[in-house]
Amino acid sequence: MRLLVDVGNTAVKLGLDNDGDIALVNEADIPWREVSDIVVAQVGHANALESITHHAACHSISIRQATVTPTLGTVRCGYGQYQNLGIDRWLAVVASHYLYPHKHCVVVDSGTATKVDVVDISGQHLGGWILPGLDMMIASLLANTEKVFSDNTSLFAQELGCNTPNAVKNGALVSTLGAVYTAIAQLECDAKDMQVIFAGGYGELLQQHYEKPSIFIDDLVFKGLKNWCDFVR
Repeated sequence: MRLLVDVGNTAVKLGLDNDGDIALVNEADIPWREVSDIVVAQVGHANALESITHHAACHSISIRQATVTPTLGTVRCGYGQYQNLGIDRWLAVVASHYLYPHKHCVVVDSGTATKVDVVDISGQHLGGWILPGLDMMIASLLANTEKVFSDNTSLFAQELGCNTPNAVKNGALVSTLGAVYTAIAQLECDAKDMQVIFAGGYGELLQQHYEKPSIFIDDLVFKGLKNWCDFVR
């Protein structure tokens, strides 16, 4: 059994890969005696791994850090300096292509930041964008303006805001959706040949507001880690 670790900017997610079946798990429920190895995708702070590292040492379990490579199977990185691509983005791209190998994929992973990436049907990563996540957009706006404000009760919607909190939250939402639609336009292909995939803490919300067929995959980075392990022995 392999422990998969996704160290994000604000949270650490854990998954157990048991012969290809991935189950999300809390740290307190990890069956350490059954874990054979640990694979980590890390974009967050190194100290977020301290507890996992401690348990691994106690049980003599090896830890591997997943890295971006120019290619992984048939997937080709769109960055000339591939080392500069975030491992979370790379794994999301890899997972999307292997889940939908006969379609172009637009990958939207939205949490602290929102990452939008495009990979074509051949496995070529065409690149993408990084923009502030919904919360960061709102926080930045509030921190740099004097009379703009928000609240914790207004919902995100695509309609025009008729009060300031609605204008702020809805503006963040439509700005993000605009990036998704613009990424789709880069492909210039029929909808039937494309798969739009949402992931991350705000992925489900964005999918609900996206007006065309799509899918939300909560464990997309873990699926990419599984693909990485299949190719990197």
